[in-house]
Amino acid sequence: MIPYDLSRIRAVVFDVDGVLSGNVIPLSADGEPMRTINIKDGYAIHFAAKKGLEVVILTGGRTEAVRIRFANLGLKHVYMDCRYKLDVFERFMQETGYRPEQVAYMGDDLPDYEVMKQVGLPCCPADAAPEIKEISLYISPFNGGCGCGRDLLEQILKEQGLWMDSKEAFAW
Repeated sequence: MIPYDLSRIRAVVFDVDGVLSGNVIPLSADGEPMRTINIKDGYAIHFAAKKGLEVVILTGGRTEAVRIRFANLGLKHVYMDCRYKLDVFERFMQETGYRPEQVAYMGDDLPDYEVMKQVGLPCCPADAAPEIKEISLYISPFNGGCGCGRDLLEQILKEQGLWMDSKEAFAW
């Protein structure tokens, strides 16, 4: 149970590495990071976007496959190569007009810390860094890459009456 009024959430921001993908990243022969993304996270992201929840990716990664994956899930805001995430997040907030209490952020490590301090609902996976757990209002029981994104989105959508509410819930 998340100790927050989830009916207020209009946007959910996710880090990728350590949140939507696991903590270990295999490298290709040319040194390019390769990621695995949990399919249940993917379904929940796609469904949340269809239901009008703004799902946002904010990652330091630069791999084109990540951008393509999340664009294919219907996301309009995929920010890559974010060296200092707070600057990008503040620009997103100005462009969209969201207020901090309308935003959830799920991160797992120090690059997420400052952004998490700016949102109404800071969250993290079970295996997040101690500093991140300390500032999180919700710690998912799932590790990064193992369904923590689905966990958060499902709870928000259920609270908003949007989970399994129509025929579109049962189709990609």
